Amino acid sequence: MKETTQMMKALGDENRFRIFMLVGEKPMCVCELLEILDIAGSTLSAHLKVLKNAGLVDQKKDGRWIEYFLNSADERVARLYEFLNTDLITDTVLLDADRKKAAGTTRDACCSVKL
Repeated sequence: MKETTQMMKALGDENRFRIFMLVGEKPMCVCELLEILDIAGSTLSAHLKVLKNAGLVDQKKDGRWIEYFLNSADERVARLYEFLNTDLITDTVLLDADRKKAAGTTRDACCSVKL
Protein backbone atom coordinates (compact mmCIF):
# COMPACT_ATOMS: atom_id res chain seq x y z
CA MET A 1 0.00 0.00 0.00
CA LYS A 2 2.85 2.39 0.79
CA GLU A 3 4.37 1.99 -2.71
CA THR A 4 1.03 2.70 -4.39
CA THR A 5 0.51 5.78 -2.24
CA GLN A 6 4.00 7.01 -3.12
CA MET A 7 3.23 6.56 -6.84
CA MET A 8 0.00 8.52 -6.56
CA LYS A 9 1.68 11.32 -4.62
CA ALA A 10 4.41 11.55 -7.25
CA LEU A 11 1.80 12.01 -9.97
CA GLY A 12 0.00 14.67 -7.92
CA ASP A 13 2.20 17.39 -9.39
CA GLU A 14 1.26 18.63 -12.87
CA ASN A 15 4.81 18.63 -14.23
CA ARG A 16 5.55 15.14 -12.88
CA PHE A 17 2.29 13.91 -14.38
CA ARG A 18 3.28 15.43 -17.73
CA ILE A 19 6.74 13.82 -17.54
CA PHE A 20 5.18 10.44 -16.74
CA MET A 21 2.85 10.69 -19.71
CA LEU A 22 5.66 11.83 -22.03
CA VAL A 23 8.09 9.04 -21.17
CA GLY A 24 5.21 6.61 -21.55
CA GLU A 25 5.10 7.59 -25.22
CA LYS A 26 8.83 7.07 -25.82
CA PRO A 27 12.11 7.15 -23.91
CA MET A 28 13.26 10.75 -23.61
CA CYS A 29 16.46 12.46 -22.58
CA VAL A 30 16.59 15.46 -20.27
CA CYS A 31 17.13 17.94 -23.09
CA GLU A 32 13.94 16.78 -24.84
CA LEU A 33 11.95 17.08 -21.63
CA LEU A 34 13.39 20.54 -20.97
CA GLU A 35 12.43 21.66 -24.46
CA ILE A 36 8.86 20.44 -24.06
CA LEU A 37 8.16 21.46 -20.46
CA ASP A 38 10.00 24.79 -20.48
CA ILE A 39 11.14 24.49 -16.85
CA ALA A 40 14.54 24.91 -15.20
CA GLY A 41 16.95 22.00 -15.36
CA SER A 42 17.18 21.79 -11.59
CA THR A 43 13.40 21.62 -11.34
CA LEU A 44 13.26 18.85 -13.93
CA SER A 45 15.99 16.97 -12.08
CA ALA A 46 14.01 17.16 -8.83
CA HIS A 47 10.84 15.94 -10.59
CA LEU A 48 12.69 13.03 -12.20
CA LYS A 49 14.14 12.06 -8.82
CA VAL A 50 10.66 11.95 -7.26
CA LEU A 51 9.32 9.84 -10.13
CA LYS A 52 12.30 7.50 -9.95
CA ASN A 53 12.04 7.13 -6.16
CA ALA A 54 8.35 6.31 -6.56
CA GLY A 55 9.27 3.53 -8.98
CA LEU A 56 7.46 5.14 -11.92
CA VAL A 57 10.40 5.87 -14.20
CA ASP A 58 13.81 4.41 -14.75
CA GLN A 59 16.86 5.58 -16.64
CA LYS A 60 19.62 4.17 -18.78
CA LYS A 61 22.70 5.64 -20.32
CA ASP A 62 22.77 5.53 -24.09
CA GLY A 63 26.00 6.98 -25.40
CA ARG A 64 26.19 10.52 -24.17
CA TRP A 65 22.52 10.65 -23.22
CA ILE A 66 20.60 9.46 -20.21
CA GLU A 67 17.16 8.35 -21.29
CA TYR A 68 14.15 8.19 -19.01
CA PHE A 69 11.34 5.73 -19.60
CA LEU A 70 8.53 4.01 -17.72
CA ASN A 71 9.73 1.46 -15.20
CA SER A 72 9.12 -1.75 -17.13
CA ALA A 73 10.19 -3.92 -14.21
CA ASP A 74 6.92 -3.11 -12.40
CA GLU A 75 3.83 -4.17 -14.37
CA ARG A 76 1.69 -1.83 -12.24
CA VAL A 77 3.41 1.14 -13.88
CA ALA A 78 2.40 0.03 -17.38
CA ARG A 79 -1.16 -0.63 -16.21
CA LEU A 80 -1.29 2.77 -14.52
CA TYR A 81 -0.04 4.49 -17.67
CA GLU A 82 -2.61 2.70 -19.82
CA PHE A 83 -5.37 3.58 -17.35
CA LEU A 84 -4.39 7.24 -17.31
CA ASN A 85 -4.02 7.31 -21.09
CA THR A 86 -7.70 6.45 -21.61
CA ASP A 87 -10.69 8.76 -21.48
CA LEU A 88 -10.10 9.33 -17.77
CA ILE A 89 -8.48 12.68 -18.53
CA THR A 90 -11.03 15.06 -20.00
CA ASP A 91 -8.82 18.16 -20.27
CA THR A 92 -6.15 16.95 -22.65
CA VAL A 93 -5.12 20.26 -24.23
CA LEU A 94 -1.79 20.46 -22.40
CA LEU A 95 -1.00 16.75 -22.81
CA ASP A 96 -1.88 16.91 -26.50
CA ALA A 97 0.44 19.91 -26.92
CA ASP A 98 3.20 18.01 -25.07
CA ARG A 99 2.75 15.00 -27.34
CA LYS A 100 2.88 17.19 -30.44
CA LYS A 101 6.12 18.80 -29.24
CA ALA A 102 7.55 15.38 -28.34
CA ALA A 103 6.83 14.09 -31.83
CA GLY A 104 8.92 16.93 -33.22
CA THR A 105 11.89 16.57 -30.88
CA THR A 106 14.88 14.31 -31.14
CA ARG A 107 17.72 14.13 -28.71
CA ASP A 108 20.24 14.59 -31.51
CA ALA A 109 18.68 17.91 -32.47
CA CYS A 110 18.24 19.40 -29.01
CA CYS A 111 20.93 17.90 -26.81
CA SER A 112 24.14 19.76 -26.31
CA VAL A 113 25.01 18.09 -23.00
CA LYS A 114 28.09 15.90 -23.15
CA LEU A 115 28.40 13.31 -20.41
